[in-house]
This record gives sequence, structure tokens and C-alpha cells, in this order.
Amino acid sequence: MRILIIGDVVGSSGRAVLNGNLPALRKKLKTDFVIVNGENAAHGFGITGNICDSFYQAGADCITTGNHVFDQRDVLSQMERDEKILRPINYPPDTPGKGHGIYKTDEGKRILVANVMCRLFMELLDDPFRALDDLLKRYRIGRDVDAIVLDVHGEATSEKQAIAHYVDGRASVVVGTHTHVPTADTWVLPGGTAYQTDLGMTGDYDSVIGMKKDSSVQRFLSKGERIRLEPAGEDGTLCGCFVVLDDKTGLAKRIEPVRVGARLSETVPKA
Repeated sequence: MRILIIGDVVGSSGRAVLNGNLPALRKKLKTDFVIVNGENAAHGFGITGNICDSFYQAGADCITTGNHVFDQRDVLSQMERDEKILRPINYPPDTPGKGHGIYKTDEGKRILVANVMCRLFMELLDDPFRALDDLLKRYRIGRDVDAIVLDVHGEATSEKQAIAHYVDGRASVVVGTHTHVPTADTWVLPGGTAYQTDLGMTGDYDSVIGMKKDSSVQRFLSKGERIRLEPAGEDGTLCGCFVVLDDKTGLAKRIEPVRVGARLSETVPKA
């Protein structure tokens, strides 16, 4: 099974580079399933129903999010009718939407995708380790599903790495999102779980984590003036990873970075 996972889409430049490149990437890599983190897609903060639909048209099968998931209020109505958009699983129980879903590929493979949010330097939510434990006790690779993919949305690299080692062998893939900078640690853990600490963002890298660099720098230089951040809007770069799973075990055979676009060195795995 071949899975493509795309990091946080930021603003119009992120949407443009995703929608412009995803159809060809999906075809080139012979991808069975595509996951896109879209929590910054609507002008840097949240996502809308129309943006969700445009991502599906481009080839996304599932959309994960994070701490900005509810910044655009119309996402609530999207969640009511759309099973393919997820919010963090460790939000309080009465939170709208859902934190995981089971989806079928064209070949009939069942993929469980879950979104979880870390707590270090983030909101104080339910324990992500316990939330994942509960989920992975209910669903096992080979018994209930054919693969399990986790989007771990967090600030601290240590927390994301700890979660990956905690679930190693129980999940097919663990990828980090949120910090908007791609890490170089794509590898398969000893138990067979593919891992990358952060996929990086899909957006304009001539910026400060996707926001216009002048205003972002000014916020560090002056604390007396309220400066509004806006997404950088020039040519974007798509960042993510490509994972190949063993169809017999549901565990990873390989994981490689994916980068396509304007600023960063381009790398596209061989199919």
C-alpha cells in the first residue's frame, strides 16, 4: 500500500501548490491514499468547506487539522456532512467532529487515520498517550484494519518522538505536523512504524513559518504594537512524505520525504 501525506497547507500559496501538484504526484507515485493537513489553509487560520472540497477534487482522501481547526466557523457544518475531515482525537468529548475515521482504498484496504494533538507548549488537552492507547486497543492492524496512520500535531519534537516510540509496531505511520519546518528524520522505527518528526508546511517558504516575514520579524522587535500576521503569498512548496507499507503486515517498508515547488530542494521518490 502506498500513502502520501502532505504537511500543513498555509494560505493561498499553499492551496495553489497543493492543487497544482497533487494530481500528478498521486499518479506518479501510484498512490493508494492521500492525507492532507489543512488546518492553516484559510488565510493561515483554519479551513473552510469550499477548501476541503477543492482538496478532495485534487486527490485528497482525508484531511487532518490541529489547534486552528475551528478558526473558521463554517467548518462546523462541513464536519456534520463530511466524514473525511478530522479534528484532534483528544479534544473534550462534546467537541464537534471526530478524531479518527476508517476509509477504504479503491482496492478495498481499510485505513484508520487519527489526528492527535500534543500538550507541551500547546493547549492543555486530554493526554494524547492515553487517547491513542484507547484507540489502538479498539483497532489493531490485521484484525480490524489494514493500516493505521497518525497525524501528531505538536510543538515539541521530544513529545512527538515519544509518541512514535510509544506506538511503534501498533501504527503503520506516525508523522508530526504544526511546526511548519520539514525534519530530516524520515525512517522506519524498530517495530515497523514509519516516522517523521515534522512534515513541514505546504506554502511559501520565503516567510516565517508561512507568514509574511517583515511583520513576523517586527513582532520580535517590538512588543508595544499589535501586529497582525498574514500568510506569505508568493510561490509555494509542497512538503510531505511518501510511505510504502507491507500488505501482509500493515507495517512500513520505507518512508521518504516529498518536496515540490519554489524554494526548497526538490525531491520526489521513485515509485
